[in-house]
Amino acid sequence: MKIFHTVEELRQWSRLARQSEGNTVALVPTMGALHAGHASLIQAAAASCQQVVVSIFVNPTQFGPNEDFAVYPRTLDADCALADAAGAAAIFAPSVEELYPAGAATFVDVESLGNRLDGKSRPGHFRGVATVVAKLLIAAEADRAYFGQKDAAQVAVLRRMTLDLGLATELVVCPIVRETDGLALSSRNIYLSAKERAQALSLSRALHHVEALFAHGERRALVLIEAARDVLTAERTVRIDYVELVDWATLEPRAAAAAGHLFAVAAWVGATRLIDNVILS
Repeated sequence: MKIFHTVEELRQWSRLARQSEGNTVALVPTMGALHAGHASLIQAAAASCQQVVVSIFVNPTQFGPNEDFAVYPRTLDADCALADAAGAAAIFAPSVEELYPAGAATFVDVESLGNRLDGKSRPGHFRGVATVVAKLLIAAEADRAYFGQKDAAQVAVLRRMTLDLGLATELVVCPIVRETDGLALSSRNIYLSAKERAQALSLSRALHHVEALFAHGERRALVLIEAARDVLTAERTVRIDYVELVDWATLEPRAAAAAGHLFAVAAWVGATRLIDNVILS
């Protein structure tokens, strides 16, 4: 497996890979600390594209001043081994200076969407996400890019960005990967103590409760939201960030639930902020 550290190396590899007739290139953008959820994205990419590159970059512009950028897990060797086993052909692991050279003054801001859900509670977060993903898509010149549904709000922002900028890369969204007890896989799960790990299950329990209510005909957003909040607040140490029913394309709140709507939750368990969601069906 090849490892690249510069945009020029990645771009040359991608162009050479696509010279063979029928070859397609897939990008799996990550911040590292890879787990089985990331592996599922790489495997999905490898199943439909001939060449897969995984980017590993802890992006400073999507972290707030009091967030965990400095301590975010960085495990490049283990990440490379997992990516290789899952079917990746290359790793792109740039430095901060490579993606944000001195004097860089251009950022991508997806107005309105970027200020909803996580963007509301983490000002500037989606500006940083959109900027770095735009840089990665341009650098890799990928035919497809793979993302997990766990970051559904991010997906909505990136879909809008690629549409507005006319980027040719197709965004592919893969299902959430969970532990056997329902906890959505996240690189931040390593922050959780054993007690907090058990408390974190309240997020998936809240979503299952909402799904059951929806399946039995409940459509009122206020009822669904209150039901989810009741499950979350049953764990007294869980602090809710948001519980919302939104249109997945616009992230605008909806008063009544319908198939395809996004029901999303975010909460702090101890000092760790976790997110989870379900697409109602």
